[in-house]
Amino acid sequence: MAWQGLIHKYGERMKLTPGANPVTLHEGNTPLIPAPDLAKWIGHGIDLHLKYEGMNPTGSFKDRGMTTAITESLARGSKAVICASTGNTSASAAAYAARAGMTCFVLVPAGKVALGKIAGTLAYGARVLSIDGSFDTALNLVRKISEDGDVDLVNSVNPARIEGQQTAAWEIVEQLGQVPDWLSLPVGNAGNITAYWKGFCSKPCLSPCSAACLQCPIGTIKPRLLGTQAAGAAPLVLGHPVDHPETKATAIRIGNPARWDEAIAALSESGGHILAALDEEIFAAYSAVARTEGVFCEPSSAASVAGLKKALDRGEIEAAGQTVVCVLTGNGLKDPDSATESSKGLIPTEATFDALRRSILENL
Repeated sequence: MAWQGLIHKYGERMKLTPGANPVTLHEGNTPLIPAPDLAKWIGHGIDLHLKYEGMNPTGSFKDRGMTTAITESLARGSKAVICASTGNTSASAAAYAARAGMTCFVLVPAGKVALGKIAGTLAYGARVLSIDGSFDTALNLVRKISEDGDVDLVNSVNPARIEGQQTAAWEIVEQLGQVPDWLSLPVGNAGNITAYWKGFCSKPCLSPCSAACLQCPIGTIKPRLLGTQAAGAAPLVLGHPVDHPETKATAIRIGNPARWDEAIAALSESGGHILAALDEEIFAAYSAVARTEGVFCEPSSAASVAGLKKALDRGEIEAAGQTVVCVLTGNGLKDPDSATESSKGLIPTEATFDALRRSILENL
């Protein structure tokens, strides 16, 4: 049977309104890609896999939680939704709201969102409001506005978002055939790390879809979590909010995560670790992912790889011979400027055979 989205696949395992009509773009079922060459770049003898969430319909993991959030809003009879965003949430909310015939309002920090993300948000018909302030300021505003009941909040503080996002943990186990030893992921607003841990701690499905499900390790065997924040936006690492977060990894430029307590609990319960990576380390990993494995992710996604390499190099974690999954949260086309800025760019060449041959030989 053709894939029909996360609610069709996992709805019985999620806390959703009974009988709600799913709002879906057939999200989920993203690839888990073996990454042996990237593993060599990282070192330490790990068995590495990449969960490429950039293959979701709007290009990021946010679609997993948005299908459930918008489905629930529609079931309640809501006509409009709102979110604050560093980009990926806005595109996802706008797309799923359009699918449901709802109005979507988005609040973004001016000049702090990658062009590819705003382009999608506008294309889906959202009303985009730009403020002179941070994401944290924007989130505080939309939380207050949503209290009036005129619009539904669809940021990750909405529990329906976590219900959908936890499905990535179930997919990893299905695709890998086991629970990984380590799961490494970027941490911004901390909804994703919260959702993954919820997924890994959940009970196995009550109606197994195959004999293999009867042996499902979900809920009994759990991975250790490795979270990475950008050094200029690392409140969980520092232990206090950051008033003016700064990083070129725009999706995780957040100074006061909404799911702070849940993220710390997940890290503690898993025996995990959290650290901060410099922008230079994140962008080095960003280039390495693309050039070693042919996987184009957005810079913030590569924090999972940068943090893994840094933690291993420093001896902060031990994973030699173990299976590690790095979550790549978004597609590289979300932030085309970063791709061009971090490459050699176009090579000017005269339109002659000799000039072409010379350029090729010079760049072999």
